[in-house]
Amino acid sequence: MEEELVKYLTENKMTITTAESCTGGMISSTIVNVPGASWVLNEAYVTYANEAKEKLVGVSHNTLEKFGAVSKETAYEMAEGAAKAANADCAIAVTGIAGPDGGTEEKPVGTVYAGYCVKGKIYVERYNFDGSRYEVRRQTADKTIARLYELLLRSE
Repeated sequence: MEEELVKYLTENKMTITTAESCTGGMISSTIVNVPGASWVLNEAYVTYANEAKEKLVGVSHNTLEKFGAVSKETAYEMAEGAAKAANADCAIAVTGIAGPDGGTEEKPVGTVYAGYCVKGKIYVERYNFDGSRYEVRRQTADKTIARLYELLLRSE
């Protein structure tokens, strides 16, 4: 799917950025696997710590305190802030609990909030993945790349 995404972005002269917490750069790395990705990806952010979410992509300290790092509100601000910081046409932002520890009843291991920015419009979705830490991260990268592509096609 990453090939289709890069092709679409290239053909439409659009740029992309990512703000990644639980995936630690896996989404941008997957995009970079595609030849020609340098035409569409200028910069990406690994915002693992809350301080990085605030500093690099402008997530409000209040949002992190009130809703937590793993929340729809944080994913929204990450997507919006990453697109703005990178001056990109679209963004994927993820924050979640890859495991094997850290889950709660409300937010079990495998919970991921993904924020998408498409031409200034923000979408947020919650996913629940199963598997090992790596599998949760891989599923997150694959799902979010495919979902951004769908959102781009719908925005035409």
